[in-house]
Amino acid sequence: MPFAGWQNKDVIEPRGQELVDRYKKNYNIPVCAHVTEEMILAHWELEKRLTKELLESNLDNRWETFERCYSTLYGEFDWLNRLVGTGTTEPPSQRFENWVSLIGKPPKKVYEVGCGKGEMIAYLASLGFECSATEITRERGEKHVSEHPNLSWKISDGVHLERFEVPNSYDVVISNHVVEHLHPDDLFDHFEGVLSILSNGERYIFCTPNMLAGPSDISRVFNYDKTVGLHLKEYTNQELREVLSQVGFKDARAVLEIPSEISRLFGLGIKPMASRIYLDYLCDVEKLISLLPCQAFRRKAAKFSLIVLFSPSIFIIARKQ
Repeated sequence: MPFAGWQNKDVIEPRGQELVDRYKKNYNIPVCAHVTEEMILAHWELEKRLTKELLESNLDNRWETFERCYSTLYGEFDWLNRLVGTGTTEPPSQRFENWVSLIGKPPKKVYEVGCGKGEMIAYLASLGFECSATEITRERGEKHVSEHPNLSWKISDGVHLERFEVPNSYDVVISNHVVEHLHPDDLFDHFEGVLSILSNGERYIFCTPNMLAGPSDISRVFNYDKTVGLHLKEYTNQELREVLSQVGFKDARAVLEIPSEISRLFGLGIKPMASRIYLDYLCDVEKLISLLPCQAFRRKAAKFSLIVLFSPSIFIIARKQ
């Protein structure tokens, strides 16, 4: 795991319009949005510095360090909250329909770890779910979403959830692109915290980038083959399955989803399916891709493998029993 000071002398970092285009694509920012090379370079330098601080944090100061670093990032660059992820015209009913299908019908108690700007959890609350939204900093979350009677906002460290919630109190815990932002030393504790607040038989549903298709953070914008930014560690299906088992989750399944735009285009109406066999299959494909000699080849192979149902994103449901 490289620290923020890690450099690859062979990397040629893009500049000018190429840099702006790569940045907007990676962060799903509208083409017409005002983003300059200077803004991107400032983000790049700050994120590398913050990443170093996060990776060097210890158990005693971890939460304080994470809260300070993320508050600094979103406080100094408020346009990240305004622009990132706004390059889509899909309404929430389409963007989150696969999540709703996996969660099931309300009423259920739903807890989201790292809700970002709160778009998905606010939509779930509008459907009648009893929702708790959490973030590590007040620079995200509550300030971006209108009040809703089914939605409560909380601050937590995203790891030791048992310190913030009543044990066995939630039907579903969700996180969307959060696990990769945790300190690598905290992954076990994070899964253990999720397990503690879930009721027996209930589920943790989460999505995170696949390391073999990455990096997916700002490192990719600058042509790096390893994460140098706030994706402190990206994982494989196999790595996550092993830790889930160690913690005590008894049933981990990978989600096979047909992209919603394709499903609607052809009128398929196919709902996402969760399968242990599919997870086994993904782990086998990962083993093959990992044999390739460098990350650039592995990333291309992961992208090509879409035709054999290998997704560049990890989507897992783990059940407490």
